[in-house]
Amino acid sequence: MQILLVSTYELGRQPFGVASAAAWLTRAGHQVQTIDTSREPVSPDWFGGFGLIAFHLPMHTATRLAAPLIEQARQGNPEARLCCFGLYAPLNENYLCRLGAQSIVGGEFEAQLVGLAAGDPVIPISLERLDFIAPDRRSFGGLDRYAKLQIGGEQKLAGYTEASRGCKHRCRHCPVVNVYDGHFRVVPLEVVLADIRQQVEAGAEHITFGDPDFWNGPTHAMRIVESLHREFPRVTYDATIKVEHLRKHAGLLPGLQRTGCIFVTSAMESIDDAVLARLEKGHTLEDFRWVVGEFRSHGLVLSPTFIAFTPWTNRQGYRDLLATIEELNLIENVSPVQLALRLLIPAASRLLELTDIPITDFDEGALLWRWRHADPQVDALAAQAMKSAALPGSRGEHFSRFWHLAEGAPWHTPLDLLARASIPYLDEPWYC
Repeated sequence: MQILLVSTYELGRQPFGVASAAAWLTRAGHQVQTIDTSREPVSPDWFGGFGLIAFHLPMHTATRLAAPLIEQARQGNPEARLCCFGLYAPLNENYLCRLGAQSIVGGEFEAQLVGLAAGDPVIPISLERLDFIAPDRRSFGGLDRYAKLQIGGEQKLAGYTEASRGCKHRCRHCPVVNVYDGHFRVVPLEVVLADIRQQVEAGAEHITFGDPDFWNGPTHAMRIVESLHREFPRVTYDATIKVEHLRKHAGLLPGLQRTGCIFVTSAMESIDDAVLARLEKGHTLEDFRWVVGEFRSHGLVLSPTFIAFTPWTNRQGYRDLLATIEELNLIENVSPVQLALRLLIPAASRLLELTDIPITDFDEGALLWRWRHADPQVDALAAQAMKSAALPGSRGEHFSRFWHLAEGAPWHTPLDLLARASIPYLDEPWYC
């Protein structure tokens, strides 16, 4: 069968989910083509001649970008079977089916896609244990087309892989929970290394581990980075790890530093312990402060993420967030968009379990529940912060703008901010 796999957005990375699906479908004997619409234009002519067209929807932005393409595919090739797969597919099943999708596949999707191509029925969420194989990246352009690591005034080509899927935690605001519900699946070490090897051969000098939490299985994760460092000692990496895990497994921090980890992304989300409890994050502000200190003592870089505006965040709470970031010398560690994000509530979110969520209605096209803050000035501040985050400028300049919005007064750059070492980061500005 002729199959087209479509990626619309994966945080500026070479599409992992599409590459994994391509490997499985190619092994099953199908003729597979891929398109990454974040890097190449699409026309209705693209969709002709395929028996199956599958859209990968790993996140919110990817799903919104896919919506008009699903309609184009339906009109351009009415005979094709249209499928949506990935984390956000089952979360928005009814909407996607109204657009024209005939099959929805979430969770461990690869074997389901192979079955779909063979004419078998599929289920919206599959958590079966798969025998993973290395993704097939041959159809994508070079890594120079994708997000790069910025470090010390230089750019490095960056690759991306996953050592596990799902998450054993059930943070109330996280969309992973709606599909995996506390389960996670480990990708075998040799499969992860095979994927890294092909990317290093393509020029990657840095690897992002995109697991929802790299330390869901800390022993497995550390075996992988030890093997990576032995084979490619000059290749650096980054990973996402919960504050809770960074404190619980602090004895592993020297291993991160030794094996080439140059930063860790960690979802702090809020500095308000009451908000953290509502989100069921499993950590406190004191835990975060402790982790910041431990990272500095081990020469590691922490890249915290936040939900700056929630229904329980008042104007003073936003000021406190900025003041805490300044106090902890984290201004250069925080991407500007992290100081402007508003709590996103997807269709079946566990946040709906709370009785004090001020939701108004569900916006199907935007894929979220709308909510209003009790104080209209806070919503206005959030809108101003998002506009500010889109402006050009350094992280210090962005922070100054946020401070001015919150305080109505200028922020004076500390002298030591200008002298700090450059903080490494990937140059894709968006997040979800």
